[in-house]
Amino acid sequence: MSENNHVWGRQIAAARVLLGLDQATLAAAAHISLPTLRRMEASEGPASGLPNNVRAVVQALEDGGIVFIEPNGDGPGVRLR
Repeated sequence: MSENNHVWGRQIAAARVLLGLDQATLAAAAHISLPTLRRMEASEGPASGLPNNVRAVVQALEDGGIVFIEPNGDGPGVRLR
């Protein structure tokens, strides 16, 4: 996804579940705290948090094989590469 700040919290949660990761594992992979990840995933709309933290989570998920799908009228999504 070109603009990581446009990633939604629900996309992060869905991507994590799609990869079969728990929150602690993803937080460790992204080098952020567990409470930070929980706040991101709970965001309604764009993921809350510092841009570098959101980028780190997105990168960890993309490294795991996730592709973020931009909103296209039906909302944002995720899929496996």
